[in-house]
Amino acid sequence: MTDHRVSIAAELFKALSSPARLRVLVALIEAPCDVSSLAAQTELSQPLVSQHLRTLRLAGLVEVERIGRNAVYSFRDEHVAHIVSDALTHVGEAAA
Repeated sequence: MTDHRVSIAAELFKALSSPARLRVLVALIEAPCDVSSLAAQTELSQPLVSQHLRTLRLAGLVEVERIGRNAVYSFRDEHVAHIVSDALTHVGEAAA
């Protein structure tokens, strides 16, 4: 495995390292949302959700589509969706 691939994987895990970002990702895995809907679902402020979405977008994990004045975010990487789902399942099993 090349150093470049390891560095990219490390950046991916860095983007996933925030509990708040994971909450945003879980919401987006379920369905595309705008910022205000994500804020309500995750119980985070809109500015904080926007900040986390920027990080996730730069990491290539979410994409944004403009619909009129609304920006609708969606999850774009099924491989990472499986990683997140597996991690949450693993934690649930370990706690049982």
